[in-house]
Amino acid sequence: MKILFVCLGNICRSPLAEGIAREYIKNKNLNIEVDSCGTSGWHIDEPPDRRSIDIAKKYGIDISKLKGRQISVYSDANWDYYIVMDESNKRDLINMGFQKEKIKKLGEFGANNADVPDPYNYKDMQGFENVFNMINSCINNMFDSKTKII
Repeated sequence: MKILFVCLGNICRSPLAEGIAREYIKNKNLNIEVDSCGTSGWHIDEPPDRRSIDIAKKYGIDISKLKGRQISVYSDANWDYYIVMDESNKRDLINMGFQKEKIKKLGEFGANNADVPDPYNYKDMQGFENVFNMINSCINNMFDSKTKII
């Protein structure tokens, strides 16, 4: 199975989701490929936001080597699921022609279908901590054998 995590700029939320998912997959020895990208091209080839790197590192996850990419470099046939962070990301993918049935919002997996807020403009690390915890919880639910939706 191949899963692509998508947010706006690919520097805060989707790199966190990719890192958390990679760690989960490694620990559970699952055969799932994950990656991340953004709907915009603002941060192509840039590393994740320093605050995302720091919060991931706090939990033993290294996302420092990831580079921002835009979804246009991916073919719709390459991925089984697109896991988006919010309704805007979902709408963008649908408008780009991606298959609607392959697009799921991360909040569907344990956050009452809530959007994962973009912490980019947050002034403190608590916002990044909250976003990390939300993403982590949803990803654990997404892959958990009892509540598995994918």
